[in-house]
Amino acid sequence: MEKKSDYTTLLFDLDGTLVDSGEGIMKCAQYLLAHFGIEVADLQTLRPFVGPPLEDSYKVLYGFSDKDAMKAVEIYRERYFAKGWLEQHLYDGVVEFLEELRHRGYVMGIATSKMQIQADKVTSEFGLRHFFDFIGGRDDKGILHTKADVINAALSSQGIEDRSKILMIGDRKFDVQGAKECGIDSMGVLYGYGDREEFENAGATYICRDFEEILSLL
Repeated sequence: MEKKSDYTTLLFDLDGTLVDSGEGIMKCAQYLLAHFGIEVADLQTLRPFVGPPLEDSYKVLYGFSDKDAMKAVEIYRERYFAKGWLEQHLYDGVVEFLEELRHRGYVMGIATSKMQIQADKVTSEFGLRHFFDFIGGRDDKGILHTKADVINAALSSQGIEDRSKILMIGDRKFDVQGAKECGIDSMGVLYGYGDREEFENAGATYICRDFEEILSLL
């Protein structure tokens, strides 16, 4: 099937958009908070950790200082690299969805708030890497922090200049806000960790329920 939209480049968030990584992220957040004496029994209360940069979540949700937030990231990663990164799975139908988009001829990339090493590890282990022309994540020097930083760096690395033909697809408001800051259109997906109200308030260009609806729009 030929593409119907004028978009030529599709950018995807990773967590909550291509892979359901909530279990691992929430369990790692629970592990880290316990280190600071904060016991969380209900993992679902930690859903807001899926999406934004980790250190921002600690500061916004739990009032951590900058110093404690950075320490928290280190503790989180202890569990994440030991087993948290395996506590996730591909969404049903995502492989067929990406195959169809490839067939339609889109340039495809990932723009994620994960660290680059984490994004590379997950996409390789879960069989997604070959679908994408490039993968953009946060750097270990702290230069790329926001979703807008990651998007801009990824597009610059590929020499992509016409932003009218780029669509960012993600499951949280941070994806929509980052796209808006970069001057590109955005799509919020409802099967992940955000909801319609969040996307509407953030100003998403489109809101879609599932892969089928995304394909019908594109």
